[in-house]
Amino acid sequence: MWISGLKWMFLIIGTMIGAGYASGRELWEFFGYESGLAILLFALLFFVCCYVIMDISHKQKSEHYIPVLEKLMGKRLTSLYDSLIVLYLFSTTVIMIAGGGATLEVLHIPYWYGVMIISALLIILFVWGLNGMTSMNSILIPILILFLVGTLLVFQYTTGFNDDFALNKQSNWPSAFTFTALNILPLVAVIGAIGKKIAHRGEIWIASIGSATILGVVSLLYNQSLITVAQEVMVYEIPLFAILQNYPYFMVLIMSGLLWGAIYTTAASGLLGLCTRFKAYINVPFWLLSFMFIILMIPLTTIGFSKLISILYPLYGLVNLYILAAIMLYPIVHRFDDKATI
Repeated sequence: MWISGLKWMFLIIGTMIGAGYASGRELWEFFGYESGLAILLFALLFFVCCYVIMDISHKQKSEHYIPVLEKLMGKRLTSLYDSLIVLYLFSTTVIMIAGGGATLEVLHIPYWYGVMIISALLIILFVWGLNGMTSMNSILIPILILFLVGTLLVFQYTTGFNDDFALNKQSNWPSAFTFTALNILPLVAVIGAIGKKIAHRGEIWIASIGSATILGVVSLLYNQSLITVAQEVMVYEIPLFAILQNYPYFMVLIMSGLLWGAIYTTAASGLLGLCTRFKAYINVPFWLLSFMFIILMIPLTTIGFSKLISILYPLYGLVNLYILAAIMLYPIVHRFDDKATI
């Protein structure tokens, strides 16, 4: 039970810790000053979301996210949200593949070589299907977290721990809802694919509590570190490098590797959601299905996505808030017919 619960926990964390999170950009955009309470609320909301989605997925014995969506949204809205999730997963995976190619340019690897490397590694990963995904997360995610937390703790130690948490200065608490909502679509897509694999309800508790606690602690530590270098953050495209500005160059290389790993896990999560969704329609092995998607994605990495993102992301934000509300209300609405839910 514990091993399986930790496996799902790392899968959830791997879905969350994308390039935006690992770089600090996502955290700085949503949190920053007076956000201690917001991050604690986020951890609580994230726990509830993970538990409810995993609970539904487990009971439906789902192999993709449609049964979860139908329970949350009803059959009428499911087709609309299905289309939006497919579009979201596809577009973010394209952006991650492009980001994987661009990140390796730091090591003087040409962009297209970088794109081919991350694409090949994604296809190889899915030779083992869902087991390949969970095994990769079980190895890679602890390494990412250890390096990130280690860097942040050393930084906090050298600058003096910033533990300012005045309850009367927590005006940014509403950001907890928007930040949680931002990550709902990939969470539904990935967790919805593992319902048939969950053998015991204890796995749900371990994965939900563990992922929410780890992400809450890391987010709080990361946010406090970014506040310390707030002036420099405005200069850097990647806020993490503002923290690393006085570190040796090899640390910058290591953390660049961490960012690449975060990009890889996000791309893998997106592909997992797409492959599990279309497996019923295209009955081929996972690796071949992922290869087909990547062939479609690679040409699109040359397109400037800024306009596409400016249109899609506000739409995703509205959609995600609606799903977040449905998830939070689900235990209340079903409290009589499903006493096992929270």
